[in-house]
Amino acid sequence: MTGFSYSDLMALDLTKLGTAATDWKTMAGELAKLATDVRDGLAKKSDAARWQGVNATVTRAFVGKTVKEFSDLQLEAESIANVLGDAHAELTRYQRQARTLTQAAGKGDPSHQPPDPGLLVFDGPNGSVRVSEKICAPEGTDQRTKDRMRWYADTLTGIVQHAAEVDAAAVRALRKSHGDDARNAGHARYTSLDEEQLPRAGELAGLGKDASPQQRAELRRLWESLSPAARAQLWPAQKDDLMAAGLLGPTMPQVAADAGAGIYDSESPGFDEWATKQKMNLLSEGADWKGMTDASRHMAHYLGNSGSPMSLPVNKMMADVPGFKSYVDDIVRTHQDDWRGQALEEFRKNGGKPVAFSVEAKAPEGFYFSKETDENWFYAVGGANSNVTGVVTAVPDANGNPKLGIDYQANVWDRYNWDEGKGVGIGPLEIPDGQMARLHRVGIAQEFDMSGSSGVHHYDLGSAVPHADPLPGPEESRDGRLNPGREQQQDRTAPEAGRGTGR
Repeated sequence: MTGFSYSDLMALDLTKLGTAATDWKTMAGELAKLATDVRDGLAKKSDAARWQGVNATVTRAFVGKTVKEFSDLQLEAESIANVLGDAHAELTRYQRQARTLTQAAGKGDPSHQPPDPGLLVFDGPNGSVRVSEKICAPEGTDQRTKDRMRWYADTLTGIVQHAAEVDAAAVRALRKSHGDDARNAGHARYTSLDEEQLPRAGELAGLGKDASPQQRAELRRLWESLSPAARAQLWPAQKDDLMAAGLLGPTMPQVAADAGAGIYDSESPGFDEWATKQKMNLLSEGADWKGMTDASRHMAHYLGNSGSPMSLPVNKMMADVPGFKSYVDDIVRTHQDDWRGQALEEFRKNGGKPVAFSVEAKAPEGFYFSKETDENWFYAVGGANSNVTGVVTAVPDANGNPKLGIDYQANVWDRYNWDEGKGVGIGPLEIPDGQMARLHRVGIAQEFDMSGSSGVHHYDLGSAVPHADPLPGPEESRDGRLNPGREQQQDRTAPEAGRGTGR
């Protein structure tokens, strides 16, 4: 699929591919019968015949070669059927996903307040996907809409790339199955596309934290394509590398909850705005002095005016606020029975052999860090989106019974903004509602995205029967991330970037 595009995927007629896969499966079955007839009939009779001489020798060799040729033809047909069947299933799934997302983007979300506008989806360069507003507002595009546009564009681009990669893998597998000699059947044998994709996934996983964003995206796509049995080969062997490469990162839309303060650098600052900024600098220092280090750090970054994203120390958030830890635990408890049932079913389908698959879940509502519960995180984050991502495994124990577990992490994301209705008061200093938000609009402070993940925890899901063991604490993660590291101190005293050019 050279130059394969979003439009190609949306319009692709997969009926012929499905028919071809069915026909090759039928052919493989018929060839298997012929191979059995030749082996059990012609070959046995030839070997049992009481004759000698040149003709006998030549005939037996010819019969033996014919038996092997029928067997090779059957194996080749079976391999081709498996490859075409996998490719058809994968491409059908991606086409369905692309059509569903396109429909959702076009509708927008009328239930959100204010309503999310409908979006247009169309081809971009080099197989990418572009997304724009159906109707451009005179005041410009708000942050929530920008986030939605970016998420749809990135997700749909990934789906198109995935479809192209599946097609390329199928072509390679078909060529290896057929071989270079049209008169000689039986070469590489494929039970699925796993044999073509698993080595590449292992290669990318080996890069770990050194994998580029493009390589990480490809690895996630390959992981999605692999069967539960193939994932069970990769996960225990390269678990740390896979986690370092970001395999457990959330795929749900990371979209701002609201429009924020407005368009950055869309108005001109005056004396009042500069006075507010100086007061906010004092507030930031006062928060640090009171031990509200995260609130201070985030406010300083807002005033630093770079707009660059910041990392959230999620383990620390769970340790500081037990209610947030309980919120994350409840997500796992709510879904563990469904995950257990899926694991048992996959384990059964795989003949009692190891399986692994990804899961992702969130609560119906996000978590709110109230001022009464924890003043530091109230001013640092406030309300935040959060979910749980992980890999569920099922492996046989010494008696062949399934042993189930999950490696999971908590993910948090939000946008730091001071929209209308938000004020702040720390100690004797207080700034009324709306004044801090205006600093963003006049270009002397800037909103920014915040996100982070906890360390990876392991939880035993039991076997066919659940148990009530407590979930691990934030300090029990595999990588031990609890204290805010150097990355949490980034841009604490960032130099002012100056007024932007508007966007």
